[in-house]
Amino acid sequence: MKKLLLILIVFAFAVSSINAQASKDGWAVGLDFVSPRLFSDMGAENMDYGGRFILQKNLTEQAVMRFSVDYLMFTGQNTAAPTEFTNNTIKFGIGAIYNFLPCEIVNPYIGVGGGMLYYTLKNAEGPGTKDGSYFGELTADLYFGGTYSFADDWFLKVELSQNTVSTDKFDGKKVAGQGGLFGGTLDSYTSLGIGLLYYIDRGTPSTYCEDLAKGISANIDYAKIEEIVRKYTTTPTDVDYNKIEDIVKKHAGKTTIQHTDGEKNWVLIGVNFEFAKSTLSPESYPILYDAAKVLMSNPSMKVEIQGHTDNIGSANSNQKLSIARAETVKSFLLSKGVEASRLSTAGFGYTKPISDNKTAQGRTFNRRIEFKILK
Repeated sequence: MKKLLLILIVFAFAVSSINAQASKDGWAVGLDFVSPRLFSDMGAENMDYGGRFILQKNLTEQAVMRFSVDYLMFTGQNTAAPTEFTNNTIKFGIGAIYNFLPCEIVNPYIGVGGGMLYYTLKNAEGPGTKDGSYFGELTADLYFGGTYSFADDWFLKVELSQNTVSTDKFDGKKVAGQGGLFGGTLDSYTSLGIGLLYYIDRGTPSTYCEDLAKGISANIDYAKIEEIVRKYTTTPTDVDYNKIEDIVKKHAGKTTIQHTDGEKNWVLIGVNFEFAKSTLSPESYPILYDAAKVLMSNPSMKVEIQGHTDNIGSANSNQKLSIARAETVKSFLLSKGVEASRLSTAGFGYTKPISDNKTAQGRTFNRRIEFKILK
């Protein structure tokens, strides 16, 4: 088990983390290796193994509904006779999970749930129990875990659960003891699960992480700036906000970027679009007016308008979106008098990021328009 855990950890950190974007209403499947252990009346218990299949539905970015099927094997030594007790269990479970950090690469969670058991006892010690198959016992479950995003839609998952069973014969032995969540003298078990979770469908694109980043980002407090300036000057001074604005305008709007393939392009900083659409946002128009002015002033210049996206969503949808956004910019420039023969378009989806897609700010930088100067 230790070797398997080491292999999974090394594999997870050896590959690059690509995306931890929250899912709004997507579907995921998972497969866990499970090690269960009885906490009951059994005198000596063995290290046991099992497996778990998971089907998971996101209700929101933080609230998740989970369905699971477990196979668990419990073994131990009877105290009255030198025989090995076995319990083979199939559990059908349902639960609810709360994600604490759905926008981060590492996301801890907590969950509650329940299950129904089908199990078979062999070499039950008694009294009050006997060998055979049983169906209909229930469990009350509490689990803690975390996921680590190591690739698009892939997560490493670790989970520890505490499970109380609604019977005292689950371990093949009924004696007076401490009760569990159901009350009375009940058996319980813990399980440690390590596995993989894969999103088969991310569902509706989520703006949760971007909205969260905007909500915690700091706005410029001009009153505070003025207060500081006045505090540390001997002569009362007014803050020149026009000068600040001129500095911002001087360095905003466009810049150049050198790609790893040697291509050097003009990035139109400030040209933004509505989420998951090719509709220009209001702040984009001054930048595009300036771009049109530059092109009109240089009639021999030809450019390829390149659209880029962040890595939220599938590769196919982002490819189409990047082309649509490039075409929107082209239409705007044509409307301002730039000749069609001087403009071409291309879309690259999320294949050429210039910043880290793991952060909201990085994804903002990656959603951009570039001009490649052809002549």
